[in-house]
Amino acid sequence: MKIAVFGAGAFGTALAVALAQRGEPVGLWTRDVAQARELQAMRENRRRLPGVTLPETVSVSAKMAEFEGASICLVAVPMQQLASFTLDHAAFLDGRSLVACAKGVDLASGRGPTAILAESCPRSTTAVLTGPSFAADIARGLPTALTLACADEAKGATLQDALSTPALRLYRTADTVGAELGGALKNVVAIAAGVVIGAGLGDSARAALMTRGFAEMNRLAQELGARPETLAGLSGLGDLVLTCTSLQSRNFRYGCAIGAGEHFDPTVTVEGTATAKAVSLLAKSRKVDMPVTAMVAALVDGRISVEDAVSTLLSRPLKKE
Repeated sequence: MKIAVFGAGAFGTALAVALAQRGEPVGLWTRDVAQARELQAMRENRRRLPGVTLPETVSVSAKMAEFEGASICLVAVPMQQLASFTLDHAAFLDGRSLVACAKGVDLASGRGPTAILAESCPRSTTAVLTGPSFAADIARGLPTALTLACADEAKGATLQDALSTPALRLYRTADTVGAELGGALKNVVAIAAGVVIGAGLGDSARAALMTRGFAEMNRLAQELGARPETLAGLSGLGDLVLTCTSLQSRNFRYGCAIGAGEHFDPTVTVEGTATAKAVSLLAKSRKVDMPVTAMVAALVDGRISVEDAVSTLLSRPLKKE
C-alpha cells in the first residue's frame, strides 16, 4: 500500500474512492473502531457519503499500524483537529510525505496546515491539496481540478503524479502560502455570500460581496508573501466561485441560515467560522483592511446582527476599486 488517507469524513472517503480507481490498494483510517468495522463490512460511508460504494481495493481500519507501508499520507481531518492529530501520531507520520487536505487557519496558533504538519513531523515532505471540489463529485468520478502545493518542486511533481487520476486533475505550485490562504479565506467569504442570499439581498449583492471579498483575500495573501497568480487560480478564485454559489457548500449553507435567521445543525463542520476569527486577529496585527472577514467574525460570535452588518458594509466610505 503506497497511499493512505487519514480521516473518513466525506472528503477523505471520496479521495480514497477516487485514488482506488488507479487500481492500486488505498488505506482509509478512522479513529472510530465501530465506524471502521461498518465501512469495511458495508462498503459505504452512509453518514458522510451515502450512495457511494467503496472499491474492494480500499481497506479501512482504526489501527495506524495497518498502514505501515504507506509512503504518502493524505491527512483529511478537520483543520481545528489537525494539530492534535499530528502531534498524537507524529511517531508514525514523521518521515512520510504528508498532504494536508484541510482548509482553514488554526484558531489557537494562526498557522496553516503545512506549518502544523512540519512542526510535528520535521523529516516529512509536506504539501497541501486544495481547490474547487465537493466530495460527492470526486467520489462519483466527475471531472475535478485541484491545486497541489509543495515547496519542494521535485517532490511536488512526484506527488502530483502519484495522486492524479483521469478524472482528478492536479495542478502544481510551490506557493503553499497562497494555496492555503485561498482555501481558507474563501470559506469566510462563502459564509458572507450565504448571509446575503439568506437575507434576501439578491444575486447582484452576492456578486459584489464575492468581488470585494476576493480583493481582501488578495490583500492578506500578498502581505504574507503569497503570489497573486495563486489566488487567481483554482485554490483561490476557483474555490471561491464554487463555495459562494452552491448549497453543497457547508459554509454557504451556514451563511444562508444566519441571513434567514434559521437554525443550523451544530454537528456539521463549518471551517469558515474559526478561520474568520483567526484571520480577523491576524489582519488586525498586520494592519490589513478586511471588512468582510471582520463582519463574518462578528456575526458568528453574535456580536452584531445581520441588519447591522449589512449597514456597516454599505456605509463604508466610497473609494477607488
